[in-house]
Amino acid sequence: MGHPHGPPPATGAWHTLLARAEEAAAHHASPLAEAFAELVRVAHTEPRLRRLHPWTGMWELHFSRCTEHPPTWDIPYIGTSADGRYRVEGPSRSSPRITETGCARVAVAQVVEHLPPGCGPAFEGSAHELAAHERARDGSGERA
Repeated sequence: MGHPHGPPPATGAWHTLLARAEEAAAHHASPLAEAFAELVRVAHTEPRLRRLHPWTGMWELHFSRCTEHPPTWDIPYIGTSADGRYRVEGPSRSSPRITETGCARVAVAQVVEHLPPGCGPAFEGSAHELAAHERARDGSGERA
């Protein structure tokens, strides 16, 4: 679970995501790509989110408590709209929308506000392995 003297496990994923988001914004020059790149930059400035593993799909920025697939689905995520607005939803697809805003910083702050207690750093492994680790650590069958 992390390297005690090295970078957090999610560091490489963040660097890759930042580079890809910037590249998409530069090459596509679309409001959607630019808004998504801004979101990734802002999310990366938040230390509590940098401890988590970022992943993306459909112009959404997700955060997982583990580094491998499948990810955890217990943290809200941020969707980007073509009009430059951000939707904070989750943690699951069936959860109600938390907020919609035109500001990436507000969206990121809402995710941070809704983080589960004791969240991070990302566990090196899948959601299933994280759940087993937590059961062994806590002596229960809950979470992840």
